[in-house]
Amino acid sequence: MKTSSSRWWKQGAAGLFITGIFIFLYMPIVVLVVNSFNESKYGHEWRGFSWKWYEKLWNNSSLLEAFTNSLKIACLSATIATVLGALIALAIYRYQFPMKKIASGLVFVLMMSPDIVLAITFLIVFMALGIELGFWSLLIAHITFCLPFVVITVYSQLKGFDINLLEAAQDLGARESAIFTKVILPLLRPAVAASWLLSFTLSLDDVIISSFVTGPGYEILPIKVFSMVKVGVSPEVNVLASLLMLISLLVVIVVPLLLKRKTQ
Repeated sequence: MKTSSSRWWKQGAAGLFITGIFIFLYMPIVVLVVNSFNESKYGHEWRGFSWKWYEKLWNNSSLLEAFTNSLKIACLSATIATVLGALIALAIYRYQFPMKKIASGLVFVLMMSPDIVLAITFLIVFMALGIELGFWSLLIAHITFCLPFVVITVYSQLKGFDINLLEAAQDLGARESAIFTKVILPLLRPAVAASWLLSFTLSLDDVIISSFVTGPGYEILPIKVFSMVKVGVSPEVNVLASLLMLISLLVVIVVPLLLKRKTQ
């Protein structure tokens, strides 16, 4: 009886602890979503349900333009970084070349570098090369800082491969292109999807690097929101954040389903 009672208390304490953590993590998100439907402009009081702020966001052309610009940069940088990063990880895994260990180490150095250091570095390089700050400078910077995360994610998946599968394909006379498309790529699909999602999130969320490498003619959402909240949080920002959370939730649900369907 004493053992079962002790076990019950431990399970109850663990359940309360986990519940408390989830409440701590998700309660601010719930409050944000609720306030996006609040008639009041101020979040500390509830004045009734309203779609007013969603309508105002729809009519806010500057905020929608910044949101569209962010989606463009995030989608393009995530796609390009995922393709390049997967190829780099595959090259590091499969081939021997001079200074291979140094190249692998540089990937970690880039990933561990503070954002402010990368931002200043990008700015100096773009100024030296005469690249105008705007869309292209922003895209190049986002691809570069997303790249090491893709390389490490894909390389970790490759390290878990059964090398016998590749050797068997080679023994059967398969070309390198066939080995890549028929053996490696299907096994890499989860890592590639995870890399793209991670890169998309990092790009969409970045403020420090973006503020250094973009010009006044090309504004993106994080910088726009950062400048807006300096004078108080607008309900339109709550609406936009709620929509982003909805998009993230849909992606988290849809992507695993698509991957599961393809593997079947």
